[in-house]
Amino acid sequence: MKLAVVGGGSTYTPELIDGFARLRDTLPVTELVLVDPAADRLEKVGGLARRIFARLGHDGLITTTSDLDAAVEGADAVLLQLRVGGQAARQRDETWPLECGCVGQETTGAGGLAKALRTVPVVLDIAERVRRASPRAWIIDFTNPVGIVTRALLQAGHRAVGLCNVAIGFQRRFARLLDVTPDAVHLDHVGLNHLTWERGVRLGGPDGEDVLPRLLAGHGDSIAGDLRLPRALLDRLGVVPSYYLRYFYAHDEVVRELGTKPSRAAEVAAMERELLEMYDDPALDEKPELLARRGGAFYSEAAVDLAAALLGGSGPATQVVNTYNRGTLPFLPDDAVIETQAAVDPSGAVPLAVPELDPLFAGLVAGVTAYEDLALEAALRGGRERVFKALLAHPLVGQYALADGLTDRLIAHNREHLTWA
Repeated sequence: MKLAVVGGGSTYTPELIDGFARLRDTLPVTELVLVDPAADRLEKVGGLARRIFARLGHDGLITTTSDLDAAVEGADAVLLQLRVGGQAARQRDETWPLECGCVGQETTGAGGLAKALRTVPVVLDIAERVRRASPRAWIIDFTNPVGIVTRALLQAGHRAVGLCNVAIGFQRRFARLLDVTPDAVHLDHVGLNHLTWERGVRLGGPDGEDVLPRLLAGHGDSIAGDLRLPRALLDRLGVVPSYYLRYFYAHDEVVRELGTKPSRAAEVAAMERELLEMYDDPALDEKPELLARRGGAFYSEAAVDLAAALLGGSGPATQVVNTYNRGTLPFLPDDAVIETQAAVDPSGAVPLAVPELDPLFAGLVAGVTAYEDLALEAALRGGRERVFKALLAHPLVGQYALADGLTDRLIAHNREHLTWA
């Protein structure tokens, strides 16, 4: 089984490698290719990857290259984890929206739109090259904004499924609180990528006992603290929102907070420099503890489970993924991309039926879906007016003067990545 990782020079990659090595019975990878244009990073990450495989007794071959076409030739699955523009672009995404009094974040709001505009054309080019080199390969997209990128891939006819680590993070957290194994916890997880709610936490499967009320009663303060939202809000909602909902539920508070401290991008850039120094140490043969602070916890387990199901190695599986709605949320178009539990097998991912979504949540999902439609149109066709309309539609913007100001800043800060600008 051959897998290729596009963006293999990412500091995330040792997390992925560790999962491939530990879970080799679930996903028997024989050849793993890390591909990245940044040769210096790739050499360091590739060296550590080989040492991790060796320490954990995995005999698979790990190679590195900057040649995308060679990397994906004959691949069974291709994982996308790239960041167009690097941390410098992220730094800009997190700062210029604050000049307009809007949240600066890399996956939602104006910054998220900028990332989508930079990313979608690049990902579609990669996907076309994958299709030519290995027509039956599955594309697993971990590249943000996952919902928009996955929709672009599916809309272009690619064999693609989107993946995020938010759900598996909640699953592992709740399992610890309940003192059960993670596979005993089934989440009633629904919404859009980075806009989801846990409406139930069931033991033993989708028809098991819902212990979410017990979790909120016994651990509500801890859960709310992790989300940086008031415990009283969780009790009133009766659900556990993704921590990305804080940008919506406490927008002005977040904007004030972001204006008083270094950006997350600056923190991550410093962390990456330190991680790359560690990776360069020939004595290091395991992922360092610092990597947990980088983000992407449990990404490897989620990626292994998804790849194994898509490639037929584990039989049909149920997993939270990003895929076409297909009537699951009846107020959305069938070709909207939602994030929910799905049945996954070599034919793809099909969402499981979900109970009717409360209007309190459905309204926000519908609004953000409309924004994502316009964002994808802007990413595919370009043009200032399309960018403006996408921003005007976003619930975190919604005013024409803000949308105009943000549009000018977005284009000015991303001109080198926008062929139409």
